Amino acid sequence: MKNRTYNILFHTHTVSGIVISVVLYIIFFAGSFSFFRDEIVNWERNHTVKTTDDLEMNIDQSLDSLSTNYDLYGRDIELKKYYIEQQVGVYLGASKDSLANDKAKASDFFYLDTKNFDKTTYEDSYTLGEFLYRLHFLTQIPYPIGYYLSGFVALFFLFAIVTGVLVHWKKIVSNFYVFRPFSKLKTMWTDAHTTLGMLGLPFQFVYAVTGAFFMIKLLLIAPSVMIIYDGDEAKFYEDLGYSHPHFEFENSPTKLDFSINDCVDKVKEFWPDFKVVEAHIFNYGDNNMHVSINGHVNYENKFNGFGEVIIKPTTQEVVFKKNPYDKTSYLDAIKNILYRIHYGDYGGYTLKIISLILGLITCFVIISGVMIWLVARDKKNVPEKKRKFNEKVVRIYLAICLSMYPVTALSFIAVKVGYPADKFFIYSFYFISWLVFSVFYILKKDNNFTNKNSILLGSIFGLLVPVANGIVTKKWFWNNYLQNNIQILSVDLLWILISILGFFVYKKLVKKV
Repeated sequence: MKNRTYNILFHTHTVSGIVISVVLYIIFFAGSFSFFRDEIVNWERNHTVKTTDDLEMNIDQSLDSLSTNYDLYGRDIELKKYYIEQQVGVYLGASKDSLANDKAKASDFFYLDTKNFDKTTYEDSYTLGEFLYRLHFLTQIPYPIGYYLSGFVALFFLFAIVTGVLVHWKKIVSNFYVFRPFSKLKTMWTDAHTTLGMLGLPFQFVYAVTGAFFMIKLLLIAPSVMIIYDGDEAKFYEDLGYSHPHFEFENSPTKLDFSINDCVDKVKEFWPDFKVVEAHIFNYGDNNMHVSINGHVNYENKFNGFGEVIIKPTTQEVVFKKNPYDKTSYLDAIKNILYRIHYGDYGGYTLKIISLILGLITCFVIISGVMIWLVARDKKNVPEKKRKFNEKVVRIYLAICLSMYPVTALSFIAVKVGYPADKFFIYSFYFISWLVFSVFYILKKDNNFTNKNSILLGSIFGLLVPVANGIVTKKWFWNNYLQNNIQILSVDLLWILISILGFFVYKKLVKKV
C-alpha cells in the first residue's frame, strides 16, 4: 500500500471513529444489555415464564375477556408475542360494520396478560429492559431523528471497521499477539485497541451491517417505492411479504361456535415443533372470517423455518399453507436471517452471554481508540491551546460514556425499589442521574479519576442489584436457583459477575497508579 493511500485510510479511520465514538458507545453499551431485555423485564416484574416463542395462552378465553369492553364484530384482531414475557401485543382494527358505533370504528393497541388477561397500555407496561433496548437505537430522540442517527452511526462504524482492517492488514496477525502493558501509554492503548478490535471484528461487522439496514432502510427503499411502484407503499410491502392478505367483509354474522384454539392445535398437528408467534383474525364474527396462524419451527431443526397457515373457521378449510420445511425463498432468507443474527435469540443463554461480552469489548475498543487519539496529540510540538482543547473533548467523551455503568446499575436498583416504575420515572431517573454523573466527572477534570471512580461505583451499585431484589421480593438468588426462576436468576448473576470483574479491573488500575 502506498504511503498516501495508507495516510488517507488512517486519517479517515481516525476521524470517522472519533466523530461517532460517543453515540456508538451508547449504542453498544445499551445494546449489550438488550440481549437480556426479556430477562430484565421479567426480573423487574418478578415474573417467571417459559422460555419459548410459542403463544401459550387461551386465545378463546382472551377474546371473551376483550368482548366485555369491545365490540369485536367485523374487526381484524392480531395477538402477537413480541418478547419472552407474560404479555402479548393485541391490535384491534376498526370494525368494518357500517352500523358499528364510534368506539368500534376506532382501532386500538395494548398489551394483554396471558394469565389473568389484564389489559395495559404501552406506557403502563414500560420497563427498564424496554428502555435500554430502545436506547440502543436512540428512540428516546424524537422519530425519525433517533432512528436515522443510529443508522448512520452504524454505517460510519462499518466504514471505520473496513478502513481499520486495511490500515492494519500487513501486521494484522503479528499485532494480534502483541500486548505491551508496561510500555508507553500510546503503545498500551494501541495494542489493546488492535487486539480486542480483532477479537470482536466479526461481531462488530455483523452489527454494523444489520444496524445500518434496520435503521436507514426506509431511506434506501424510498427511491424504489417512488420509481418502481409509483409511490404505492402498500403494494411494495405486499410484495415484500410484510402485509397481511385481504378477505372481504360480507357483513353476515355467524354463530361463534368454533374455537381459535382448535385452529392453533390443527396447525401444530402439521408440524409438532412449530412455535406460534402470531394469530391474526380477519373479519371477526363474520361468515367470511379467516384465521392466520404463523410462526417458526425450532431453530435447531431449521434456522430459517418460518411458516403460516390460514384457516376458515366456519368450514375448517385450510385456504393457505406455507410449510416451514420447504426451501426458503431468497426474500424470506434476507428478511429473517438479518433479524435473527442481530437479535442473537437463536442460541440460548450461551449466545447471549457471548454477545454481551463482545458488546462490552467493543465499548472498550471505542474508548481505547479515543485515548489513542488523545495521547497521539499530547505532544510538545502541539500548541498548548490545541492540547487543552483535545483533552477537554476526551474528558467530555469519557464522562458521558463511562458514567453509563454506574447509572445503569443504579437504575436497576431504583426500578426494583420503586416498582411499579412508569415510563416517566425511568426516563427521569436515568437521564438526570446520567447528567449529574457526567457533569461531575467533567468538572473534576481528571480522566484517571473518571475511569476508576465510574468502575468502582458501577461495581458497588451492581453488587447491590441482587441485594435490592432479595429485599423487595424476598427471593434471593439462591432461592431463584432452587425454584428454577431462570430469568430472575440470570439478571442477579449477571450483575454479580459484572461487578466482580469491575472490582478486578479497579484493583489493577489502583495498583498501576
